[in-house]
Formats: sequence, C-alpha cells, structure tokens
Amino acid sequence: MEVNATTTVPAGPPRKNHTFIHHYHHLHSEKHYHSHGHFSFKTILIAIIFVALIMLIFTIFMVVWLIRRQKSSKENGTSKDDSESRVLHDKTNRLMASTIMSFDSSPDVKGGCLYGGNLSRTPTPKFRGVQVFTYRELEVGTDGFDEANVIGNEANGLMYKGILSDGTLAAIKLLHSEGKQGERAFRIEVDLLSQLCSPYLVELLGYCADQHHRLLIFEYMPNGTLQHHLHSHKDQTQLLDWWTRMRIALDCARALEFLHEHAISPVIHRDFKSYNVLLDQNFRAKVSDFGLAKMGSEKKNGQVSTRVLGTTGYLAPEYASTGKLTTKSDVYSYGVVLLELLTGRVPVDIKRPPGEHVLVSWALPRLTNREKVVEMVDPALHGQYSKKALIQVAAIAAMCIQPEADYRPLMTDVVQSLIPIMRNQSLSSSLRFQKQIPSH
Repeated sequence: MEVNATTTVPAGPPRKNHTFIHHYHHLHSEKHYHSHGHFSFKTILIAIIFVALIMLIFTIFMVVWLIRRQKSSKENGTSKDDSESRVLHDKTNRLMASTIMSFDSSPDVKGGCLYGGNLSRTPTPKFRGVQVFTYRELEVGTDGFDEANVIGNEANGLMYKGILSDGTLAAIKLLHSEGKQGERAFRIEVDLLSQLCSPYLVELLGYCADQHHRLLIFEYMPNGTLQHHLHSHKDQTQLLDWWTRMRIALDCARALEFLHEHAISPVIHRDFKSYNVLLDQNFRAKVSDFGLAKMGSEKKNGQVSTRVLGTTGYLAPEYASTGKLTTKSDVYSYGVVLLELLTGRVPVDIKRPPGEHVLVSWALPRLTNREKVVEMVDPALHGQYSKKALIQVAAIAAMCIQPEADYRPLMTDVVQSLIPIMRNQSLSSSLRFQKQIPSH
C-alpha cells in the first residue's frame, strides 16, 4: 500500500505571523533610513562646507571693500600735496641752483609722525580740558585786573598775568567789546583751540562768557613774544643765539604744518607773525592768537575768498591784492618771520635807507648770494653762527617769500629741511662735549 507523504500545512496562523514579521522589518528599515538620512555624516559635512564657503566669500568681499576704501581715501587726501609737491620741485630746482640746500626726506619723519627724534616734543594730552570761568574768578586771579599784571597790549585786548583758583599760572586775555567782529574772533578761538592739540600751539585752558565779558585763558609763556626778543632794546632782553633761533624756526614750522596738514580740516592762521610766537621757559616756541584763523579748502589748489585782515609786512601778495587765501599765505608769513630771525630787522621800517624799508623786497635778491647773505645776518649775533646752516636757511626763506604762491613749499617740506640742520648741530655739540672730557 502506498502512503502519500505530502503534508498539507495549515495556512492561517503561520501566514499571519509571517505578515507581522515582514511589517516589523519594513518599519524598522524605514526608521533606520530616516534616522540616518537626517543625521548622516555626509549631510553634516556638506552643511559645514557650505557655511564655510559663504563665510569665506563674505570675508573676501569685506577685505576688498576696505582696501578700495582706504586707497580711495589716501588718493583723495594726498592728491593735493602730490600735485603741489611736483610743481614745487619743478620750479624751485631752478631757483635754488646756486645754493647747497636740498629737500631730502628725514629719518625723523616716519609714517607721517613729526614728533620723532631728539629734536621734537611729545604731544601732551589735555587731561583737564577747556574750562569755563566766571568773571569774578578771573578778577580775583588778576588782583582786579591790576595794571601791574599787564603782560601784553594787543589790538583786540589786554593780556594779564594771573593765578587761577587751583594755583595755575595763566595768561588771561580780556577782549575789548568790538561788536560782531570781536564776538566772532572770540568764538573762533574757543572753537578751534578746543579741538586742536599740539605741543607747538599755545594751550587754551578756558574761557569766560559771563554777560558782556569775553576772556580767554591760556597757558603762561614766561619768556614772552619772539618780537620782543628780536626787536626790543638788547639790554632789556636775553639775546637769542643762533641755534635758539633755528630751534624756534623749526617749532614754528611744525606748528603751521600741524594746522595745514594734520588738523581735521586745514586751518589757515592768517596772522602769523613774530608777535604771535610765544616762548616758554626753555625758549621753545608756540604759536598763539587764532582770532583771525580761517578753515581752508580741502580741494586741490583750493582757495578761500575773504576780507583782507592781518598785519602789514606779513601778508602774502595774492592775499593782500585779491583776498584769495590759501595755506601758502601762511607760508609767506612764515618766510617773513624767518627773515626776522636771520636779520634782526622788522618787516617794515621807514627809518631804514631807501630800498630797505620793506624787509622782503630788500632781502629776496640777496638770499641766494652767499656773500650778501653773510652781510644780512643780525649784528647782535657777533658772527656766532654756522655759515653752512645760514646758507641753507636763507634758501628756505627765499622759497617761502616767493611772490607766486605756486613757488612756495609746503610746510612739511620746510620741516623736513630744518630737521637735518638741527640734527647736525646736535651732533657737532655732542662731539665738542666729548673732546672736552679728559681721558683717564
């Protein structure tokens, strides 16, 4: 008998179980797929690379923008100086062919900083700031504005020596009541000197605008004005020797350079003269009196049209005749002061023989002649000066007082020319001192 070995397997429960297992594996696979799909290493890496790429592109864009902005600013700021310097060198090379003076750059002038080296003074910040005083405080400090305390009589007011409430010695200027012009000069001086900070400008300590009173309070300069030492009776003043005069010339040049080149906007002094150069206890010079100062134009060869104000003998020809004012007008005035330091003469002296009344007219044709330059030197120096330095400084003066403004140098050029002269003097003095020390 044959037996059928084929067995029929029941379809119910085993099929249900198989479906459950299949469904479980399907869900597990989807869960595994989704979890790895959202947090896979490859996805994170792509995201990081994408963010880094965006940051890199942004950084490159910012660097390029900053470089272009800096370059544009530098070109705008220096285009005027570069153009004027090219004109200056082209024209003055012919003028100065007979002299040994050259305008080489100085190691003391680095990165636009004019305070380096042993010949300069480090700017001191104004810790106290400009203060406001009452009229009563200043009246007490000057003993009721006693005549015995008058140290200067200027066109727009009297200068008194006084002591402030904290014991500070100060120069107190009591301005005359001159209507709108006096008020304008007062406001200009307060506004300008409150913003300008240089060791070559007389510091404004404070002011008083109490009712109708207008006063300015400055740091006290014990040795008075340069004009007093050059033109007063010699027995009443301390003689300024040659190198003291040269140091004063450099200090003044740095003051004007600061105003023209390093102030927020160019400032034209408009009344630079020996009376407005004050001397401290060490006979270092500072420039004062900004009542006539004018903000200059920042445009290339920019001019400012204004009323002709200033002092006869110091006014640049183009300004005196047309009222067109530029920084080169100050350069001319500086040249006149330089002539005063060299010759000891005043700018205008009708007591002199014919042809010598006006200092500039008399001096200009002589400044490039070595023999005549020696004859021009202030007799009060008694021959105690450096002939080499004299010729160089005379050449600088000749350039500054040129009738045409384009021929005059920038004050930066003047500073760079005077620094080597003073440095050579310092080296010579050092060598002489070493020779005087006995060897053991």
